[in-house]
Amino acid sequence: MVIWTARFSKRAKAVLLLIVLALAAAAVFLLLGRSGGEPAPAVTLTTNEDRVAYLQSLGWEVEPEPVETLQFLLPEELEEPYLTYNELQAEQGFDLSACCGKQVSRYTYTVTNYPGRAEGVQVNLYVCEEMPVAGDILCAGADGFQDTLAFPEAP
Repeated sequence: MVIWTARFSKRAKAVLLLIVLALAAAAVFLLLGRSGGEPAPAVTLTTNEDRVAYLQSLGWEVEPEPVETLQFLLPEELEEPYLTYNELQAEQGFDLSACCGKQVSRYTYTVTNYPGRAEGVQVNLYVCEEMPVAGDILCAGADGFQDTLAFPEAP
């Protein structure tokens, strides 16, 4: 058996110790988050006011009442078009597969502050068991688009 020993100066030992402590602190920070070890509170969307406030927290201004509310049963297993839609959701930390076989509600609101578009933009917010599980910004038409709930940066 070979035992390797190295001799380090006091300064090298101090630098090495600082590096190890910095790595340990970074690991603790990443594992526990900025809240001092407490998990972030879950967003509960029980009422229309909760949903509007949630969208506002993301930067969106919407008409106070949804233009459409739809309830549906998500299939037991995701298939198209849900698989493709779930790829968009994964970009923003959502995963529809957690709600397979469950009742989902879609709330569609008119967006009033989309940069560069005075009208024609809507937001869909999907809620399962009072939790946001998906969402998108949608503009129909020839120059339309579908995007995540992230508020677009100014050009």
